[in-house]
Amino acid sequence: MLGSLSLLAATPFAFRSFSSSSNNNRSLSSATNHQIAKQLATESGRGSQKLLRRHVFPVYRRVSYGSPISAVMTDDSSTVTTSEEDTQNIGILDIDSALRPFKDHFQYRIKKYVDQKNLFENYEGGLEEFAKGYLRFGFNREEDGIVYREWAPAAQEAQVVGDFNGWDGSNHKMEKNEFGVWSIKIPDSEGNPAIPHNSRVKFRFKHGDGVWVDRIPALIKYATVDPTRFGAPYDGVHWDPPPSERYEFKYPRPPKPKAPRIYEAHVGMSSSEPRINSYREFADDVLPRIQANNYNTVQLMAVMEHSYYASFGYHVTNFFSVSSRSGTPEDLKYLIDKAHCLGLRVLMDVVHSHASNNVTDGLNGFDVGQSSQESYFHTGERGYHKLWDSRLFNYGNWEVLRFLLSNLRWWLEEFKFDGFRFDGVTSMLYHHHGINMPFTGDYNEYFSEATDVDAVVYLMLANSLINSILPDATVIAEDVSGMPGLGRPVSEGGIGFDYRLAMAIPDKWIDYLKNKNDEEWSMTDLSCSLTNRRYTEKCISYAESHDQSIVGDKTIAFFLMDKEMYSGMSCLTDASPTIDRGIALHKMIHFITMALGGEGYLNFMGNEFGHPEWIDFPREGNGWSYEKCRRQWTLVDTDHLRYKFMNAFDRAMNALDDKFSFLSSTKQIVSCTDEENKVIVFERGDLVFVFNFHPENTYDGYKVGCDLPGKYRVALDSDAWEFGGHGRVGHDVDHFTSPEGIPGVPETNFNNRPNSFKVLSPARTCVVYYKVDESVEETNGINVISVRETLEMDASKQKNAEESAILVDHGDKENPQETNDRDTASFDEELQKDGAKQESIEEPAASVLDEKIIGSKLDEPEVEEMEDRTPDD
Repeated sequence: MLGSLSLLAATPFAFRSFSSSSNNNRSLSSATNHQIAKQLATESGRGSQKLLRRHVFPVYRRVSYGSPISAVMTDDSSTVTTSEEDTQNIGILDIDSALRPFKDHFQYRIKKYVDQKNLFENYEGGLEEFAKGYLRFGFNREEDGIVYREWAPAAQEAQVVGDFNGWDGSNHKMEKNEFGVWSIKIPDSEGNPAIPHNSRVKFRFKHGDGVWVDRIPALIKYATVDPTRFGAPYDGVHWDPPPSERYEFKYPRPPKPKAPRIYEAHVGMSSSEPRINSYREFADDVLPRIQANNYNTVQLMAVMEHSYYASFGYHVTNFFSVSSRSGTPEDLKYLIDKAHCLGLRVLMDVVHSHASNNVTDGLNGFDVGQSSQESYFHTGERGYHKLWDSRLFNYGNWEVLRFLLSNLRWWLEEFKFDGFRFDGVTSMLYHHHGINMPFTGDYNEYFSEATDVDAVVYLMLANSLINSILPDATVIAEDVSGMPGLGRPVSEGGIGFDYRLAMAIPDKWIDYLKNKNDEEWSMTDLSCSLTNRRYTEKCISYAESHDQSIVGDKTIAFFLMDKEMYSGMSCLTDASPTIDRGIALHKMIHFITMALGGEGYLNFMGNEFGHPEWIDFPREGNGWSYEKCRRQWTLVDTDHLRYKFMNAFDRAMNALDDKFSFLSSTKQIVSCTDEENKVIVFERGDLVFVFNFHPENTYDGYKVGCDLPGKYRVALDSDAWEFGGHGRVGHDVDHFTSPEGIPGVPETNFNNRPNSFKVLSPARTCVVYYKVDESVEETNGINVISVRETLEMDASKQKNAEESAILVDHGDKENPQETNDRDTASFDEELQKDGAKQESIEEPAASVLDEKIIGSKLDEPEVEEMEDRTPDD
């Protein structure tokens, strides 16, 4: 048997939902050679894992009493069957024929998925209804009172305690049903809720040893800690603000972009001061910076409550609570609404791969030695991650599925997130969690008894749910293993993610920066590493993320320039060779990663301008200092420092994709990897990219191949003065193509391209060329103006809008309604001024160099099928 070694789908124990108004182990090898994998998979033969075509499941009958329980297990010998068609038509096998030997595996997991959905349909009203668990569990307003429910089958007795009853639960004892659900209804007192808003509450229960313990309710919406007490435990907080204090969303979600350009951010460490930043400060101060740099998506880390700040948010204690360090749930809603107003989508870094090991304030506190079927987690070694020191979910448990799926729906609907980045997916996919597993690309590594099919089915259910609730959601998987089908739709037999993170790329850059001289850099190796991804499965590329910034490691800028960043970044003196090289390569590394590494791009907060040093959260070892747990925005804001050059180029990279949509183009052709001259030439869409990594050589008249004949001009030049370069490339030069060889016969062409033109390629410089639409140029010549004039106009326009970007600072604590009114007014002002477009730094907003077409936009490149690619490339 595969994966979970169980043929039974998860079964319901509680009740039917009623309708209601990686950090993966970095020793893993990320590179995958799919040609070798195909050969190995084919040689492995078929049918090594024979599975039953039909499984027998227990059936549940309806009960008609007034309890919320609507389904109970019976000994009926009836069966729940699924359509054979659902398991026979597996589209992913047509995309990659090397997967066909594993058809049995795909049929098995698809059947488990379909059967699980059928059970939800039969006994919970469907997957979407099932995922409304937060409307039934936890604290909820029902007629004339508050109803509190908690799933704790191991508890012998239970009470609810808190400020409202003086922490004496003798008058608030809870009742347990046969499914382990404890409940109590607390009537209103004189028309007011018995449990006041923003008051502390806990679940008190007695377990089998006769010991009473207090735990934070599993679905608590807010949790806080007494800041005056060192090491104080967290308390659950009943969060049910009156209408006058609730934040009401005012702006719709922005449309899904063709390609996400993601700004990964940590709210707590986003202040320039050594302290924890707030949601509102981030919204007012940092979001305008993100928008100014032409990102279209923000990915927020550490949103879910985590008692240990230095865990970067990955040891979650309270899954339905926002991190109270940065504010309240209403403050987070303000942030997300502000982002939507600015045209930015917001993704949440969701952690369903494991949970904090904490007992007093985490979900682990509900585990008192009971069986896995009565717990959120597996028992024994299977329930513990030895590298992360955390607990592992039992994804085959009905109530665990309800908890996790409801958690996703909660964040989508209550806070209006636009999607998720799932953390630690590799750990979920395999029983070995990827520990000491050097994935080689052999398909047998992905489809065997090591695969946790329960977790795979959960991820399929999660993606199905997300897409049914929000069809335009963006969902990203952090997986280092290269699991085939991870990024294909569930309907094809895939797991359903939109994108996977291209996690091998940053490791490649670190290897080069640590271990190779510039002369040893291999153009072929870099090109292969950047393009090595599964056909038809989209990737988010990144040169560095938060992982490369934490203590013990270095950012790319710090690798390149190290201690000279402390003394050599002033524009008032000439740049040293180290600084000159560092800034040049910083731009090139990030840009080639963006342009060649995937179908989307990600940057971690501050890396866009080469933030120095590392991230070190407050801890005993550094005297609980916040000095290196912040972002020094003053570095990029100071006009005489060179950080502004890297920031300006980052902005221009994103602007280039805004204009030409090259990231979403399936046309990606590497025509030249010149090892002797250290040059890489490739096409993405109809743009031609020329990267010269040579430390010294400049090539005049360097011949580059291209697809389309015509006239080409510079679209972006990393050597331009405004990017801290030397201005060696002329932007007023027209490059005319020459035909190469016989049309339609690639072997007679130049580097397999039918046309070519010649360029100047300076050392450590990347230049992008676009094809001029000469018909537009001839008929609309009056509308062609210089880019510098355009940028000056843009900068002036954005400066006028700058004040409107700063909304009400922190609100009126005494009059919340007035705060909401002011929020509305300031948001409306923003929309009236330039469609909410603004920036907070006076630098060029875009840098499509040479000439920019105004009034008659350049024709968008046709989306073409990727050439010279096979499912195994």
